[in-house]
Formats: sequence, structure tokens, C-alpha cells
Amino acid sequence: EERSSVVATIGAPAPSFELRDTEGNAVSLESLKGRKSLIVFIPFPFTGTCEGELCAIRDRLAELNDLDANVVAITTDTVFSNAEWSKKNGFRFPVLSDFWPHGVVTEAYGTFDPKVGAANRSTYVLDADGVVRAIVATETRKIAREFDAYIEALNGI
Repeated sequence: EERSSVVATIGAPAPSFELRDTEGNAVSLESLKGRKSLIVFIPFPFTGTCEGELCAIRDRLAELNDLDANVVAITTDTVFSNAEWSKKNGFRFPVLSDFWPHGVVTEAYGTFDPKVGAANRSTYVLDADGVVRAIVATETRKIAREFDAYIEALNGI
């Protein structure tokens, strides 16, 4: 299978995608345009650090709405696993599955780790036109992203 060599970079249009949410509905990059967006790549559902990060977004979603920002999380796990995780935690934003072909979107954004078959901890901050304006990432999967970094990045757009 042909994998894209395009990687998300600051100042360039984000790689387009269309993935399924927890209800099986298609969500595309195109559908997010018109508002700023956080594309939040999550290594593994049902793990403490990932859950903590998305719970912080859940609890402070109003702040992101005030900044006119969409939020979508993307995992390389299945729609079914994402649905259980999302329901358990009461996430009110799409959690998308990049399960098959495995990790194609995650790889297009340059954050796929082939050693574990999952995303690194990276968030792409897009403007309303779908251009990458900032990348919030941590050096290892063990370290959580700081929610305030999202506010700072969105305010900078």
C-alpha cells in the first residue's frame, strides 16, 4: 500500500483526512474548516495519560468554544474501542478511528510510531482554512500535553 510522504508542517495546509467517529459517521478535515481546530492524536485509549489529556479538554471545552475552535481526537484504535472509551468519559467531541488502513492519517501528520503501531503525543493547531499554525507535542508518550498550550496557540491565530 502506498503511504503518503506529506507530513504536517507549520504554515502548510494540513493533510486532508476522512475518518469514522464513535457513531460510524465520517468526519473530514474539510468539515472542520471555517473554525480553528485542534487535531489531537492520542496514543492509546483507556490509559491514564491519554485519558487525563482528553478529560482536561472535556472539562474546559467551553474555553475552546469561546476561541471558535473544533476539537477532534484521533487514535489508531477501532471505532468500537473509541466508542466505549468516549462513553465512559463523557467526551463531547469526536474521537476518530485511524485503525484501517492502520495509521495512514497519523502517518500523514508525521506522528505515527511504527514500533508500537500508535500515535505519538502530538496536537496540530489549525486555522479556519485548515493550515497548520502550531504543533503542541511532548518528547515522550509518558508526558502529557499542557492544556494551556492549546489556549496559547489558538490565541496566536
